[in-house]
Amino acid sequence: MAKQLITVGHSPDPDDAFMFYALAHDKLDTGNLQFRHELQDIETLNRRALRGELEVTAISIHAYAQLLDKYALLPSGCSMGDRYGPMVVAKRPYTIEELSKLRIAVPGTMTTAFLALRLLLPGGFAHEVVPFDQIINEVAAGRFDAGLIIHEGQLTFQNQGLHLIVDLGVWWHEKTGLPLPLGGNVVRRDLGMETMKQISRLLKESIRYALDHRGDALDYALKYARDMDKGLADRFVGMYVNDWTLDYGPRGREAVKRLLAEGHKAGVIPSAVAVEFIE
Repeated sequence: MAKQLITVGHSPDPDDAFMFYALAHDKLDTGNLQFRHELQDIETLNRRALRGELEVTAISIHAYAQLLDKYALLPSGCSMGDRYGPMVVAKRPYTIEELSKLRIAVPGTMTTAFLALRLLLPGGFAHEVVPFDQIINEVAAGRFDAGLIIHEGQLTFQNQGLHLIVDLGVWWHEKTGLPLPLGGNVVRRDLGMETMKQISRLLKESIRYALDHRGDALDYALKYARDMDKGLADRFVGMYVNDWTLDYGPRGREAVKRLLAEGHKAGVIPSAVAVEFIE
């Protein structure tokens, strides 16, 4: 019998690669399912999810607010910024108050980083979408006053002589006492509950396999580690693939609900979001 093809979208960065290592290298018995991986930046994946193109995909938690009709949130696979997260960096040490007057390069308007910055600067700010892996260079070259950086840029921006203006994960924790839920994985509802639960179980097994075989999974993840040696890549993976990733847990789920509620309250997210996880 032919296996059912499940296309999985995720970002070409070390933490996602680490997370999906076991599925990408046939380390698990996937039964009647066959997984194919497509690697694209998170904003592209967010917009593909709006069209329902992928059976399973990484998405920004901000984007999930627009995906409720097509996708359910998986309990595994989240990237949680626990007192760290997306950063605003610049060539000059601006104050937070000055940010609203600057032109800021952002990695996408559906990203959680953008939502968090909107919450920090409720009056708005001038911005332009730039591919996430080009933002640091664009700011260093003086083409933008500041940049909103995600992924491994959080560990490498100082190499370009840039200053940290604000760490949004730190700001969010000071505001709420909660971690900042950045990204998650979703499964398309039309697959049916049985297949959705099977995918949920396999994703959790993939994450656990990578954590249990860290060296092998890290070697694979290094292919996607821009400007990082193995030690730095290991540190980055540890930031975003950990116990939170195996399961959001009660505090992580509360963080998702609070973030989306704050986004709605601020008028960034049009409608209230009823968060639903596949168990």
